[in-house]
Amino acid sequence: MYQTNYHRASSVQEAVEMMSNVPEGKYLAGGMTLIPTMKQRLAAPSDLVDLRHITEMRGIMVDGRSVRIGAATTHEEVATSVEIRAVCPALCGLASHIGDPHVRHMGTIGGSIANNDPAADYPAAVLALDATIVTDRREITADDFFTGLFETALEDGEIITAIRFDAPATAAYQKFANPASRYAMTGVFVARRDNGEVRLAVTGAGSNGVFRHRGLEAALAANWSPDAVANVTVDASDLLSDLHASAAYRANLVRVMAKRAVAAA
Repeated sequence: MYQTNYHRASSVQEAVEMMSNVPEGKYLAGGMTLIPTMKQRLAAPSDLVDLRHITEMRGIMVDGRSVRIGAATTHEEVATSVEIRAVCPALCGLASHIGDPHVRHMGTIGGSIANNDPAADYPAAVLALDATIVTDRREITADDFFTGLFETALEDGEIITAIRFDAPATAAYQKFANPASRYAMTGVFVARRDNGEVRLAVTGAGSNGVFRHRGLEAALAANWSPDAVANVTVDASDLLSDLHASAAYRANLVRVMAKRAVAAA
């Protein structure tokens, strides 16, 4: 690993000021991606500004069906939150199956979303729940936030401070996990509102990262049943193909995981 300078911020403003003085610096949340990347010498930031100890970026607040999760909240805290489980147990279930216990106790929801790994779990939940990503500068809708593989709408130096959403009437997440990494080879998060609106997001399969499948959404809005997904076409040309699974196999997995998610919901 290259030499780097470590800074521990105690507030969002302090973190912004620290980063403004180190143009080659990086923000550190859980470090579940950044640290291994540095160990492999694929990244060499001159400075790391640690966000994990910023009080205003931690914690979970549920008011009725309105949920706010601080960006520095760990996967384990989301997984074991009684407050979230009462209104959106699907999100707790998703968090409980991320990586292994070490990852869940260190990784943060903000770090995962900011990194936008194409096989990460949280992006599918954020997109399907129509969440709002709150930063130190603005608020960004989930539909506008994820822009491509490892790419988001975040500007240089911008910090995610919280994720906010209204819990749906019902939701569920199902993934076909890589047995070694636990990353999703294909994962589907589906959410249904009281008015019948359905949002369905797919992770681990898209060649451009997480995406909504409008055909499955329309079919489930018309018929909220696992059987509704059977005749929906999933275009394999838009999907990933690698040593783990072909695009055609992932296309089938999208339907299978969608069917399981609706059944679970």
